[in-house]
Amino acid sequence: MSVIFVLILISMVVAGGFLALFIWAVRSGQFDDTVTPSIRMLFENKKKEK
Repeated sequence: MSVIFVLILISMVVAGGFLALFIWAVRSGQFDDTVTPSIRMLFENKKKEK
């Protein structure tokens, strides 16, 4: 029974770590521009073939 409590504690620590990393990513601006990457390929120049 004590193994279950240890596994629950470890999983909560891992989930908390992922939550902290997600909050850090949002605050540092990782998700600010969501439109440009999806249309960037439409405006790239094609490479010249020889």
